[in-house]
Amino acid sequence: MGNANPLSSLFGKSPVKPLQQHMRVTTQCAGELPGLFKALGDGNADEVKAIAGKINELEDQADEIKNTLRAHLPKSLFMPVDRRDLLEVLDFQDSIADTCQDIAGLLTQRTMDVPAGMAEPVVDFATKVVGACEQASKIIEELDELVEMGFSGNQSDKVLDMVAELNKLEMATDAAGVQLTQDLFAHEDEIKPVSVVFWYQLIQSIGQVADYAEKVGDRLRLLLAR
Repeated sequence: MGNANPLSSLFGKSPVKPLQQHMRVTTQCAGELPGLFKALGDGNADEVKAIAGKINELEDQADEIKNTLRAHLPKSLFMPVDRRDLLEVLDFQDSIADTCQDIAGLLTQRTMDVPAGMAEPVVDFATKVVGACEQASKIIEELDELVEMGFSGNQSDKVLDMVAELNKLEMATDAAGVQLTQDLFAHEDEIKPVSVVFWYQLIQSIGQVADYAEKVGDRLRLLLAR
């Protein structure tokens, strides 16, 4: 009798494809952030709610893939990737979607106004974060080749270069986050104290999305170093 779970079709002898699928969905999740903050800046509450709904749906998809992957992951080694390492990469990927959902949740649960002068910078910040996630996703897409080549050779060098590029992108998001935080504090006397706290938390959370993307790449780099 066949397995009724359609996600099971993603699983053959390797967990690589579901891991890649999970990363694609979490990257889609992050990809909604610029539009979310654009809608917030435009004062379009309906659009904010609609985009938050998309993020929730994508996060649910990511959770379903994650749970199915964990349930089907063999306990024995069948390729040069330790089960523990694979689960750690999965957790970092999943944290991207979880953090996006937290951000969307905050924006729908509390009325948030964008402080003066921050509308475009926060969208730019979120866009940079998406770039980091997309780079991490590209790296995960290389995992098939890495496994096939035994985590060595030209493919290894290619992935290391991609991880280095991811580190640069994450550093750019750090700089954007610091600037945005400085802008926030520069105008804190004009903003309600509670709003300052919430916006500070939002900026930190947006930056964390890129941090988790970087951790995905760094974990792959550690695997290559063994």
